[in-house]
Formats: sequence, C-alpha cells, structure tokens
Amino acid sequence: MDSPGNATMPCGFLLQGFSEFPHLKPVLFLLLLAVHLATLGGNLLILVAVASVPSRPPMLFFLCQLSAIQLCYTLVVVPRSLADLATPGLGRGSPISFLGCALQMQLFVALGGAECFLLATMAYDRYVAICHPLRYTAVVTPGLCARLALACCLGGLAVSVGLTAAVFHLPFCGSRLLVHFFCDITALLDLACTRSYADELPLLGACLVLLLLPSLLILSSYGAIATALHRLRSPGGRRKAASTCASHLAVTFLHYGCATFMYVRPKSSYSPRRDRTLALVYTNVTPLLYPLIYSLRNREIAAALRRVLGRGRRGQGLSEP
Repeated sequence: MDSPGNATMPCGFLLQGFSEFPHLKPVLFLLLLAVHLATLGGNLLILVAVASVPSRPPMLFFLCQLSAIQLCYTLVVVPRSLADLATPGLGRGSPISFLGCALQMQLFVALGGAECFLLATMAYDRYVAICHPLRYTAVVTPGLCARLALACCLGGLAVSVGLTAAVFHLPFCGSRLLVHFFCDITALLDLACTRSYADELPLLGACLVLLLLPSLLILSSYGAIATALHRLRSPGGRRKAASTCASHLAVTFLHYGCATFMYVRPKSSYSPRRDRTLALVYTNVTPLLYPLIYSLRNREIAAALRRVLGRGRRGQGLSEP
C-alpha cells in the first residue's frame, strides 16, 4: 500500500461483492432475490395493515415508521447487489462513483440511526403505557408521536452527514477495491491508508450517539417497566403487560446486537471478508425477521393482518363466477 503522502482523492471505487466466487453467484442471486421480495412483501403488508386500522394507537404508528425504515434500508443496499450478481464479466468488481459511494453510506447510516432512535422512542412508549396507564393518552398524543418520529429521522440524518463527511475526507491510496457488496463504513476505513486512532473517532462518536445513548434510554425504560411488573399482583396482568414488550425487545436485541458487533471495535480487528459475510446477514435476514416477529408477537398487528388478508380473500371470492 502507498504511503499517506501519496494518497489521492479517488474518482470512484470497485465493489468486489462476491466476484471471487463466480460459480456461487447464480445461487446467491436467487437466494437474495427471494429474501428481498419476502422482506418487501412483509413490510408492505404491515404498512397496509396499519393503514387499515381506523384509530391507530401510538405503538402501531411507530411500527409503521419502523417498517418504512426497513423498506428504505433494504432498497439502499440490496437492488444494486442483485444487479451486480446478475451482471457477468465485472472482473475484479463493480465500479461505483465517489459520490455514489458517499450517498449510499450516508443513507445507510441515516436509516440505521433513525431506527436506533425509533427503538428508544418505542421503549418510552411502552414505559408510559405500563408505568403510567392512566396518563398514557394525555402524554403520548398524536402530536408528540409525530414530533418524535420526525426527531428520529432528523437525528439519524445529522449523524450520518457528519460521519460521511469525516470518512470521505480520509486519504485513500493504493487499491480502490472495497471487499464488500456496498459502501460500508468498516470497508472504507480499512481502505484508508492512515493508521491513526484519530481516524476512528468519528465512528466512535457516531456509535456513542446512535448506540450508547438510545440503549441507555431503553435500559432505563425497561428497568422501570420491570419494577412496575414486579409490583403487579395479578399474574395475568403481568403476562399481558410483558407480552406487549416482547416483540420490541426481540427487535432491539437484533438491531443493537448486530450494530454493536460490527462497528464498536478497533480498526485493527477489521476482517473484510468476514465483515462482508456478516453484513450479508444483517442487511438481508434481519429486515426479514422484523415483520415475522411483530406479526407473531404483537396482537394488534396480528389482528390487522388478519383483517387485511381476510378482506383480500373475500374480495377474491366475490370476483369468482
């Protein structure tokens, strides 16, 4: 690798994807296409189901936003990956412009950050619903929900712009080949020809804002919820209250677990090929699991889905001669 003094601003990068496994590309394409279509279908179904509910409680409003984020999240990464897998003769990798790479990373971080803040907001919603049920409708109003949803998006956007500017101001030298299927932060930092710990500070700062602060809010919310559940004398009431938190907790562990493992570690521990494989899981499988978790564990979503699917079956039956 060249020295930092020989670094230049690249005109673009090459996304290696899985070009070193040409015989696996057709299988990977079909597998990823099936998962992508299932993810789109599941999240769109939740959006339609929530939209069909006449009076939406705050949790359904936040679930609708979560599904919209997941839709955009997968669309930022997966379609290009599918196109690269379906395109023969790319050689070492698929070219992507410097601006296109920066935009993809910025959108990916913005959506992931918005999800971090949204999961903390949903934990606060559960806290008010369980710990202060009599004040719930007065505290969690539609106006507050809209403001919190907007704040989640703007917070993720602000952090992503700062992190993207910091990463793309680093000197890149030597190979332009990103051992990845999209412009992920770790792949870009690995390609930068500096080895100073100062270069990792923007990522550390973003992790503090996007992971540590929301996780502290989530932990404090669920600490208060656990205390409130312990005081309940009715086992049925305790189970009912706990069941409303189960799906949110499962999604929170999935999201924060993947993000923490991928990004909260020093640059010296990066392994491009291992990170690429893990990214394949959290950008494809994790978004697919979200609709399954909520449709199985959340009774309001399950009821809305049954209503939408039942309406579709009735409409099909009426259309038959």
